[in-house]
Amino acid sequence: MLTPKSISAFGSRIALVAAIAVVNLSTAFAGHAGPASSERPNVVLIVTDNQGAWSLGCYGNPDIKTPNMDRMAAEGVRFTGALASNPVCSPTRATLLSGLIPSQHGVHNYLTAQYDTLDEFDTLPEILGRSGYLCGIVGKWHLGPFDQPGQEGFRYWVVKHGGHTPSFYDTQVIDDTGTKRRIESHITPFWTEHAVKFIESNKDRRFFLYLAYNGPYGLTTCIRGEPKNRHAATYAGNEMMSFPREPVHPWLRANREHIGNAASMRNYASQVSLVDDGVGEVLATLKRLGLDENTLVLFTADQGMAAGQGGFWGMGDHTRPRTVYDWTLHIPLIVRQPGKIGAGKTVDHLVANYDILPSLLSQIGLAESIPGKPRGPGRDFSPMLRGESIEWDDVVFAEYAADARMVRTMRWKFIERAADGPWQLFDLTADPAEKVNLCGNPDHAQTQALLQQQLHKFFDDHADPLWNMWTPQGTSKHLHTKETTTRHVPGSTGDE
Repeated sequence: MLTPKSISAFGSRIALVAAIAVVNLSTAFAGHAGPASSERPNVVLIVTDNQGAWSLGCYGNPDIKTPNMDRMAAEGVRFTGALASNPVCSPTRATLLSGLIPSQHGVHNYLTAQYDTLDEFDTLPEILGRSGYLCGIVGKWHLGPFDQPGQEGFRYWVVKHGGHTPSFYDTQVIDDTGTKRRIESHITPFWTEHAVKFIESNKDRRFFLYLAYNGPYGLTTCIRGEPKNRHAATYAGNEMMSFPREPVHPWLRANREHIGNAASMRNYASQVSLVDDGVGEVLATLKRLGLDENTLVLFTADQGMAAGQGGFWGMGDHTRPRTVYDWTLHIPLIVRQPGKIGAGKTVDHLVANYDILPSLLSQIGLAESIPGKPRGPGRDFSPMLRGESIEWDDVVFAEYAADARMVRTMRWKFIERAADGPWQLFDLTADPAEKVNLCGNPDHAQTQALLQQQLHKFFDDHADPLWNMWTPQGTSKHLHTKETTTRHVPGSTGDE
């Protein structure tokens, strides 16, 4: 029987690939050494839940008030073409922490499995912990049981129960002492309070804070009716015309009550603004403690969010067939460190959330710690943060279990489905809303063939046979317990 730590690293062929990957990584990151060990900055990674880039003022939204996120962009680097590798929360959060795609880490859907699903991989908090960082998580974990503090090396642990947010009130949480309690007030300010507490308590040592908000969320009951939080007055009476009023798409299965509903729109906007308050408090705390210039802050979301676009509301899981449209993948990505990263810069290249881990580690001088076994598909965009020129292939990939896989370039998007289809090809220059399917059009047959070849090569290069759901033996961790996942892998020689 293989242990979880060896599931995805079996056979001499995999070992050889991993060894080659280490050499390639060393070569790829040579010349991009970050700061010396004594100068490495603190790291704050802020991740929101279900927030498309379109919902921020700095990305062009005229209705939703996000002054602190906008200030981050004015003082840092804003990526206009950042996309998630999956349209659901657990897989994308696993990708952020591991640098692996779902077909490598095995988290293909929102999790019900109650074990540390990243156990066999070297993750961001583990890497930083070995390099002298005190690692803390505040907010939404959803990659294992919430009541088992210390997973993946997080020594500070204040997290919510489960993943779904039916309400922002009366939330069950647990801390690293094992104490459980219910927070009756709105949970977003509670997360901010504990983020500030973590920073204050560790101001004299190097730290990594994973501030994982479960807002703005925007699904089902949590945004039903007019907002009741402190931003209710901000949006009272606002018709929220930045939210599209399109007919309900026939594929939409959930959240139909919110389409065209101005109260839901105002409520979602208020939740965005409440998270924005938290971003502001974190930035103010860093400045008050003299840590501003020695802290790398990244702001992003787990995946995008439709709020009327195309007649959809929610994520790719809320449609049948499941979808990987841009509205469920396009995420904000803002990176800030005064004095180290150029202020007010915009990057228009396509980047993926699997690029964040290698780029972050390279930026802080830990490129040699980027995992090589298994080898993630991530690329290092850190030179862009420093205003350096870099060769970059504007292509990203995404997947949703056995339902859909996608390759996207600046102009084209091709979506392949393993089951009943449909396959889709979109010319994003002429059709940014992804409404005209050109798949099968003879005028674009060559483009479709090239994109399909590129898509297959990517997953052939990176997918782990155990977690590749497009193959007969492939499976997903959300279907398993730890015991049933630990099994013999065809082609392996035994325990390692």
